[in-house]
Amino acid sequence: MAGPALRKWRLSARSAETSSTIFLILRRMRAPLIVLITIFAVSVLGLTLIPGRDEAGHAVRMGFFDAFYFMSYTATTIGYGEIPQPFTGGQRLWVMATIYLTVVGWAYAIGSLLTLLQDRAFRQALALQRFTRTVARLREPFLLIVGYGQTGQLLGRSLDAIGRRFVVLDASGERVDVLDIDSYHADVPGLAADAGDPQALGVAGLGHPRCEGVLALTDDDEVNLVVAMTAALLRPGLPVIARTVSPAIEQRMRAFGSPAVVNPFDRFGDHLRVALRSPASYQLMSWLESGPGAELPQRGRPPTAGRWVICGYGRFGRKLADDLRAEGLEITVIDVRPDAVAGPGIVGDASEPAVMARAELDRAVGFVAGTDNDTTNLSLIAAARRINPALFIASRQNRPASAPLFAAMDTDRLLVPTETVAREIYAQLSTPLLWRFLQDMPGRGDDWAAGIIDRLTRLCGPHLGSVWKVELTSRDAPALEPYVRTGDATVGGLLRSPQDRDQSVAAVPLLLHRDSGTILGPDGDITLEPGDQLLLAGRPSARRALLDTMTHHAVSEYVLTGRTVPSGWLWQRVTGKVPRRPSS
Repeated sequence: MAGPALRKWRLSARSAETSSTIFLILRRMRAPLIVLITIFAVSVLGLTLIPGRDEAGHAVRMGFFDAFYFMSYTATTIGYGEIPQPFTGGQRLWVMATIYLTVVGWAYAIGSLLTLLQDRAFRQALALQRFTRTVARLREPFLLIVGYGQTGQLLGRSLDAIGRRFVVLDASGERVDVLDIDSYHADVPGLAADAGDPQALGVAGLGHPRCEGVLALTDDDEVNLVVAMTAALLRPGLPVIARTVSPAIEQRMRAFGSPAVVNPFDRFGDHLRVALRSPASYQLMSWLESGPGAELPQRGRPPTAGRWVICGYGRFGRKLADDLRAEGLEITVIDVRPDAVAGPGIVGDASEPAVMARAELDRAVGFVAGTDNDTTNLSLIAAARRINPALFIASRQNRPASAPLFAAMDTDRLLVPTETVAREIYAQLSTPLLWRFLQDMPGRGDDWAAGIIDRLTRLCGPHLGSVWKVELTSRDAPALEPYVRTGDATVGGLLRSPQDRDQSVAAVPLLLHRDSGTILGPDGDITLEPGDQLLLAGRPSARRALLDTMTHHAVSEYVLTGRTVPSGWLWQRVTGKVPRRPSS
């Protein structure tokens, strides 16, 4: 969208919300205000018509200004007294009547105001204005998360752990209310509105200059499509990551720009193929995608020969069957819909023993419970295990509430679409180098991945520490610049401990990015060059130690050369031990 049009869209979104609040107040308070104004007008008019008497006993009438002044302090219970001289009996009688009238008017107005404050629409209007101001005041980059279900919440916690700001837009007010009780490090603005409304997306920050990406994570593929379309049309070039399980919707999304589309069914099949070929690579991939603190998953190996039985031949079953066939495996499909089963499949309800018997599970090696009903999947797994306890079991978990049941069932592979989407998007957002590493890593083979896992577990234990990127530029690593520029810094030298350079920090280099090329698992003797980017995994203490090496000249001098120099400028001049500087 062109600049003036974009500004007009932003202004129209804000002005619409402001106007709605003002008009709501005027509409609800119109009658009480008219009543109050009428009472004041009648009271003032009456005082000007009823004659009083001056000190000489002459009849005088009060002017409009004096009458209004008197009613102003009388009706507000201040009560300065009678002006400009004591009232006559007629005037006092009128004043008494007006006092009771104003009390009634004020009671009506205050009651209406209290009703307005408790009005749901008014509170929503105030919350919307507060949300709009909060988003407008954001001065750091943020992501717009559209859809705050399980995927959005998992992703939000992961993003918050690495210090990324985000704004939430969801159709459910209950989900948005959860933001107030979640223990995030920073305040997370949330708006309950229709995510498919471009106006709501604008209010949520789509047009904000600090918005660095949009994540369409609702459970509705059509809504995710609308979000992707809106972002592509109104903010072309803005990164968009969208979730969908429909290939048709995915194609329609790709018609608008180049969004990153995450299909959990596709990913499960792709990951299963990686697990079939390279179990250690799949284990490392799952561990790194889980984020900081994740426990090393078990390394299982699916059977690579024999026949698999898939119950449920919908979108998930079809995609998984294609992936398994591509690996040369034989597939038997069971589905209740005759039109869904193509080729040599079994039509029927798999929960019936007769249908299950036709699948000959005793001669199969793998079983997949892939229907869209968790109860059915659990019963299918139990039945299959009774027939053949040695089966490799994979299943699909559809509802978050079913997690304890599937955990108790202890399947070999479990697809939780929300977790799959959250992990992949986290891998893409936490650092692009991690995503590139995950894409290229299976190509290095299973032994290489097993070696990386061994190094990580020796240094960090069974729980993943931090995964972070360092960039060897003069801004991020000023203390390393003289060594990198002259070729005196290596990967191994950089990872020496600032306390004892004979020891290494607890970090493993996963990837070195240079120009357009990458080196997976770079060796310690590789010479670093200006602009290099390193992806590392290790303990948080290693990250802090590496930051010291990159920014403190005295530390970098010791780490890279072994020469000890004072850290203070005065003591360096007194001892004559000055660390190497960029100008030297």
